[in-house]
Amino acid sequence: MRGIANQNDVLAIESQGLPADLPVSTYEMIRRGAAIDPSAPALSFFLTADRYRDAECWTYGELVRDITRTANLFTRLGCGTSSVVAYVLPNLPETHFVIWGGETAGIVCAINPLLEGEAIAELLNASGADVLVTLAPSPGVELWQKVQPVLHKIESLRHLVLVNLADRLQAPRPFATRMPESAERSKPGGDDGLLGAVPAHIQIHDFGSAIARESGTTLDSARRFSADDLSSYFCTGGTTGLPKIAMRRHGNEVANAWSAGRFFGDSIGPGKTIFCGLPLFHVNAVMATGLLPFSRGAHVVLGTPQGYRGDGVAKRFWEIVAHHRINIFSAVPTLYASLLGVPVGAHDVSSLEYGLCGAAPMPVEVFRAFQERTGIRILEGYGLTEGTCVSSANPLLGERRLGSIGLRLPGHAMKAVVVDEAGQYVRDCAADEVGLIVIAGANVFVGYTHSEQNEGIWLELGDGKRWFNTGDLGRSDADGYFWLTGRKKDLIIRGGHNIDPAAIEEPLHRHPAVQIAAAVGRPDAHAGELPVAYVQLKPGASATEADLAAFVRDEIGERAALPKLIRIVDAMPLTGVGKIFKPELKRRETADALRHALVEAGIDGALVSVDSDGARGMSLSVALPDPAFEPAAIAVLGRFPFEFAISVATPPRQQESVTRNT
Repeated sequence: MRGIANQNDVLAIESQGLPADLPVSTYEMIRRGAAIDPSAPALSFFLTADRYRDAECWTYGELVRDITRTANLFTRLGCGTSSVVAYVLPNLPETHFVIWGGETAGIVCAINPLLEGEAIAELLNASGADVLVTLAPSPGVELWQKVQPVLHKIESLRHLVLVNLADRLQAPRPFATRMPESAERSKPGGDDGLLGAVPAHIQIHDFGSAIARESGTTLDSARRFSADDLSSYFCTGGTTGLPKIAMRRHGNEVANAWSAGRFFGDSIGPGKTIFCGLPLFHVNAVMATGLLPFSRGAHVVLGTPQGYRGDGVAKRFWEIVAHHRINIFSAVPTLYASLLGVPVGAHDVSSLEYGLCGAAPMPVEVFRAFQERTGIRILEGYGLTEGTCVSSANPLLGERRLGSIGLRLPGHAMKAVVVDEAGQYVRDCAADEVGLIVIAGANVFVGYTHSEQNEGIWLELGDGKRWFNTGDLGRSDADGYFWLTGRKKDLIIRGGHNIDPAAIEEPLHRHPAVQIAAAVGRPDAHAGELPVAYVQLKPGASATEADLAAFVRDEIGERAALPKLIRIVDAMPLTGVGKIFKPELKRRETADALRHALVEAGIDGALVSVDSDGARGMSLSVALPDPAFEPAAIAVLGRFPFEFAISVATPPRQQESVTRNT
């Protein structure tokens, strides 16, 4: 099946409408993909980078069997269409079984295992989780130590299902993690060890032994699926103190996988292999390297529980590609930047067709250098949890426009609109006019679990569609390519991970000396952005930056959100109506980050100024004290996703301006 080359291809597919026989559930969609060839490889997994040659493999028949068994386990535990199965797991084969088995039995809720215990408890309570699947206690793994102390706080929780890493090691279980047979039925009050560590109202189950007793051929439930049934909860950055959980339907996920499949065509299908290194609590890994390839009979290789963060994965990535004949992988800009330092060498990576990139802007020099050194195409795209996953991408078969997030997917309405001061729709933007990006279609989610968070997220455009306000600013050119120019939401994106500024600001506001706090992202060539906090103290109060840093270490439940720097200022920049003017803070951090990067490269005395252009985003002007610094300055500035102009003094009394566009 041919993929998309241009906007006309998108319109041609849309003129035919969505297929009338689309699956009504993700379970049915995976079964259809498996029916293409039940004996074909579906899912492979290796535990460590140095064991990539010894991957376990599930055929499609075995994948469907274990998803069915998992769904039947959850049904036996009492799960129905409104029951929530939460998982706090790293990247394991069992994680996939839980995701799709959980959606088949009820609603699955993804929770980041890197969060601290209190944050995990808050999300479990907010989701109303009935069942929690996580890792059993195991030497060298800290997840149980985070989850166990907060179990008593989850009143809705009735069942705890433990995945034992010892099973993965194919060795006898350590005594400390051995599960008593009685734990499958109840928690005897007098037992010590694992049973004594779990509240009495929660039953414990061993995942491996439990699903082995379930049927893998048919579903035990008599459930009749509807595309409108809720399938999943995914956590996103919140703008209030409440956790922000997006509710999605089976129809959303099926439509997104189908549209992405039509967009990329035969590049994802039988005989193709996709590497998954992004975390399975994130929609990109679950959809782009999960449901999409499963729905089309492709092979997914899951690399280590930590994915790209696994020890040695990036270092040995080209070996992994060569051995498994990887065709496609999906990653964030920081991974591409890391791979630039890993020579391909003699490894045969000719199987690689393209890499997908999203989550944060791709620095132009990383983009160019990666493609020049490897010959591998990068397709930049755009998506968000509320749009299920992918909303646009650069076409594989057509022109890839540097810096663009590409063409919208078939069936995914997307455009830039002008809104008034009250946020109400005024008109559609003209070509290349910057406006608010809005999306509509079968891929768009239901809303957030907390009703107050749904205020203002929908726009009425007078066409009968339900348009979601993404909060992102951008434009669309005459050929249908979209370009982002800013993020109205102010989210900080660290290594592709979204950090809500409120997760930093609210804990700082709890410090008795803090009057105002604001968090912004500081550009970083490796992580994309690092969180930085600005603080204005109360009159007469005293606190040092070190005091505040020590305070938030105990208050912020997400390690990635810990601010890299805390800056105490005399007065916070404010707008005319008294709101904190974050663009000014962002401008300061950008200028400072670039100055430091230049100094680290041996370029002293450079003058850096930062301007914001509503149509093109942020741009930099750098004045160098010596023309000899220009090549090094270009190399440094090219690692950041900004337009920049370099002024170089040339004798006798002239100045030459050289502009580099990202």
